Amino acid sequence: MHEMSLAVAVVDQVETAARSRGAVGVSSIELEVGELAGVVADALAFCFELACAGTVVEGAELITRTVPGTARCTPCAEVWPVGMPPRLLCPGCGAAADGIVSGRELQIREVRWADPEAPREEQHQPITEKS
Repeated sequence: MHEMSLAVAVVDQVETAARSRGAVGVSSIELEVGELAGVVADALAFCFELACAGTVVEGAELITRTVPGTARCTPCAEVWPVGMPPRLLCPGCGAAADGIVSGRELQIREVRWADPEAPREEQHQPITEKS
């Protein structure tokens, strides 16, 4: 399950940023996850919770934003949603896609730092998925 390695990488990056800022906690992390990235959101959420245990990120809310996959056709300049499984033939002219425009993203979009004045138990948020 590569979602565990992804969750550990996200926690490591956020912990490094937290140390450099002197942050005492993290209230939420927003990730952009492309629909073509091969990431199972529920598995990532489960692994994220495990990866956070005992870190400054523990209790942070994980918010995932799904980025739709789109492709481009050079001959007719069409851009279309490819869906899953991906449809890589242009719906306009039938040519093969020139390239994937979006949908392979996997990046930290935003980190919200916890309020240092709030009690630690109030900083914990449930893990959710939003598309």
